Amino acid sequence: MRIRHSFVLLLVLPILIGLMQAPKMKKIFNGKNLKGWVEPEGNIWWSVSNGILTAKSGPDKKGSILWTKKSYDDVAIQLEFRMGEGTIDSGIFFYSDKKPHPQIQIGISGSLKRDMTCSPYVPGKGYPVEAEGIKDLLKLDDWNTLKAQVVGTEYTAWLNGKKVMTYIGETEKNLGVGPIGLQLHPSRDMHIDFRNILVEKL
Repeated sequence: MRIRHSFVLLLVLPILIGLMQAPKMKKIFNGKNLKGWVEPEGNIWWSVSNGILTAKSGPDKKGSILWTKKSYDDVAIQLEFRMGEGTIDSGIFFYSDKKPHPQIQIGISGSLKRDMTCSPYVPGKGYPVEAEGIKDLLKLDDWNTLKAQVVGTEYTAWLNGKKVMTYIGETEKNLGVGPIGLQLHPSRDMHIDFRNILVEKL
């Protein structure tokens, strides 16, 4: 019996150690305020209520990006989003030192005039690939879960638990290190809600 227990322990122990060492997703939005984020000067676009982060266009439709205070390189971000009123043109930005910023789109692309949710926007390349199956997965009047991952120049996205996009860019060009941003697109009259925002360093 002792031999059997020892054998089982030898099998299970590496798994337990791996689980303990594996990176875990951590909250970067506390649901109460903008702590941990760089609030834009004269902020009229971003507000927090009942665990929800709302982005809403101002009267001049200037747009805004809400950046994390922390910087990341290889990273995965997971969040829930709900489309509100107007033409939704939003997304998740990576690496603020890059202009235009690498992005995972949420909603209607201003350049392509169609929904490109979960597709990557890459500086100099536009949208090199389009996420698949979005029309069947995207809930226009309810919460959606989006997970976006960038490792080196490889982009991956999942929508409501299903993998919908992988794109591998030029591997010799490292995207660098920088914060993550949520976008409220300029020249739009729109609002979008976010909640349960998690990040995992990879």
